[in-house]
Amino acid sequence: MFTGIIEAIGEIVRITKSPPGTFRLEVSTTLASQLEIGESLANNGACLTVVAKKPGAVEFDLLAETAVRTNLSELGVGSLVNLERPMQAVSRFDGHIVQGHVDATAVIVTIEALDQDHRIEIALPHAFQRYIVFKGSVAVNGISLTVAEVRECSFVVWIIPHTWDRTNLRCLTPGTRVNLEFDVVAKYVERMLQTSGALGR
Repeated sequence: MFTGIIEAIGEIVRITKSPPGTFRLEVSTTLASQLEIGESLANNGACLTVVAKKPGAVEFDLLAETAVRTNLSELGVGSLVNLERPMQAVSRFDGHIVQGHVDATAVIVTIEALDQDHRIEIALPHAFQRYIVFKGSVAVNGISLTVAEVRECSFVVWIIPHTWDRTNLRCLTPGTRVNLEFDVVAKYVERMLQTSGALGR
């Protein structure tokens, strides 16, 4: 379980591809010394398991499902990824509930600098439009963000300077694909209503 509050930015230093469609990522990060093999780390919002480590870097295996569902397979050596360790039960719960299970990817439509802040519009896949609500939460590349606008085929988030400086959002451009994870509470409520027959009447 994560909160969407990014701890560090890592850099991909090696990508090893293996058939059929699996990958091994080596990520350079200041968090390496605090991680053990078998522990979880969210990379751009995708929960991955540390399978190997060395001074200053950790490695992850990506299954074909992860490669297809996230933007990690589209990244290259030198790409930056947002990193977050799982939340501790005794810590403050900032952000919102983030599972590290990416629901979809979507492209950035526009990025606008307005004074010190940035406005980012992100395309919204039709199948997931029902999970976006005004002032609701969404994880974008693992970052807990508040929805500022809901449009017909997209949504808008505003980025404060702190978030802009400490995540990989500042490296992205229109057309870049980002990972999206929608509110798990909304998904559970939807499932319960479907099971009870309350939906579709």
